[in-house]
Amino acid sequence: MVYLVAGLVIFLGLHSLRIVAEGWRNQTLERVGEGTYKAVYSLLSLVGLGLIIYGFGVARETPLEIWKPPVGMRHAASLLTLIAFILLTAAYVPRNSLKSRLHHPMVLGVKSWALAHVLSNGNLAHIVLFGAFLAWAVLDFIAARKRDRASGVQYAAGSHAATAITVVVGGLLWVAFALHLHGWLIGIRPFG
Repeated sequence: MVYLVAGLVIFLGLHSLRIVAEGWRNQTLERVGEGTYKAVYSLLSLVGLGLIIYGFGVARETPLEIWKPPVGMRHAASLLTLIAFILLTAAYVPRNSLKSRLHHPMVLGVKSWALAHVLSNGNLAHIVLFGAFLAWAVLDFIAARKRDRASGVQYAAGSHAATAITVVVGGLLWVAFALHLHGWLIGIRPFG
């Protein structure tokens, strides 16, 4: 569990700089330059992600069951992860209505993904991993919306075509991940 927690502290700590230390982040960017900042940020993020993956794998070898989720939570998780894939896709498809209305669909996608996994898994490693990402996503969304209001950010109106593409592509990615990639990458097949 130590590696998992260390990875979460590094990874989510870096991704929380705009939440808790925006001024320091901006000063550092100006002082070292964008290229150096991004290189160090990326390298440290990869270290954190590596520790998360390794630590989660080790923690799963000796699971500590905290609670037994009802079967219905697996159905809720399926719906929430479908929503998460659509929201993640919305972050990349230009001029879709989801991004226009929600402003930060990627963070909302992370929130939906994390909530799905907290609800459907009752062992400590899952609760720590996905609970940390859920808490981070809630705080990051609040901070991002606050920055938008302070800067007067306006989002372009979305089109029906771009929104339809977003939903279809997100849905197809969810099907591919849920039926094939999740089992191959994570070792757990959500649908048997």
